[in-house]
Amino acid sequence: MKGWLIVAPFLNVNAMALFPIILLRDEEMRNDEVLLNHERIHLRQQAELLVLPFYVLYFLNYLVNLARYRSHYKAYLMISFEQEAYQRELDMAYLGRRKWCNWLAFF
Repeated sequence: MKGWLIVAPFLNVNAMALFPIILLRDEEMRNDEVLLNHERIHLRQQAELLVLPFYVLYFLNYLVNLARYRSHYKAYLMISFEQEAYQRELDMAYLGRRKWCNWLAFF
């Protein structure tokens, strides 16, 4: 799943996956293969969960982490979906061999 790339200069983050779109803050980010791989991992996660449940689980995971770590950034980094994406973003072949719902391994 490649995702459609749309430049959205209003973003406060570098990129965001909103199935089936990847929003990018800058035009130059179209060339950042690591960033795009990270976001494509999120697109796969979203597809596996039929989109809406992904966002519910993502938000609930964030809230639990926020209560646990008392830090927005730490809570974000510890979201299971983010852990999978960050740990595998450098592996450009990952999505080709990734197991179904592999994000569960990061809970």
